[in-house]
Amino acid sequence: MKDVLEEIVAWKRIEVAEAKAQTPLRQLEQDVLRLTDSEPAPPPSMRRALLESPTGIIAEFKRRSPSKGWIHEDAQVAAVTCAYEQGGAAAVSILTDERYFGGHDIFVTQARQAGLTLPVLYKNFVIDEYQLFQARRCGASAALLIAACLRKDECRRLLRLAHDLSLEVLLETHKESELEYVELEPDMCGVNNRNLGTFITDADNSFRLAKQLPAECCKVSESGISAPTTVVCLRQAGYRGFLIGETLMKTSDPGKALSVLISEIQTTQ
Repeated sequence: MKDVLEEIVAWKRIEVAEAKAQTPLRQLEQDVLRLTDSEPAPPPSMRRALLESPTGIIAEFKRRSPSKGWIHEDAQVAAVTCAYEQGGAAAVSILTDERYFGGHDIFVTQARQAGLTLPVLYKNFVIDEYQLFQARRCGASAALLIAACLRKDECRRLLRLAHDLSLEVLLETHKESELEYVELEPDMCGVNNRNLGTFITDADNSFRLAKQLPAECCKVSESGISAPTTVVCLRQAGYRGFLIGETLMKTSDPGKALSVLISEIQTTQ
């Protein structure tokens, strides 16, 4: 069976090299420096938003996936993410990978320009420091680091740079052998319920790994979540963040779908 993650990472190395050729790292660093010097405050904390939220929903803007193809091709990021904010999301995740997920960095910028104030997770396959500068430049609050994509020393280096750039880190694991990465003390510890090789989802993965994560960490369950009862049970297992994308994006009105889901969660609790 084809390993989708391996294919994506191989392409990501080519993509980053092409981006560096077009905009050198030094120029990107200068862009970020000008931004940080002019902004009134750093991006809002995603960790704090999740810990303080009664539901902890990270609503995702995701137009397509390698396994499902186009989910909502004509979705407009400004309209959807602002509707997520109005619908009660604690944070927003925006896919920025173009080849496999139909995303783009400009989507984060457009969401911010439309008035989105929630913390934004830069959702991509980060393998190079260059991408963290891209995340900061477009207006993200946090970046995803995936243990399966990185050696531990690489992850440590990227996590430190993210913090230097005032970006929080959601560190994603999906099996026991990756839990050693948690000792790097990311801002949030994610468990992906999607097998990164086959892209098959199983929410039981979060329940299985919950007790193996440090009690004090901000735990996030990612993917394969659709039922309100699942969210409630995951909260009881210690999770404070719940990344939900396809369940919302496959509807004609993702913001309304989020409002309904949150109402059902609150009724179930």
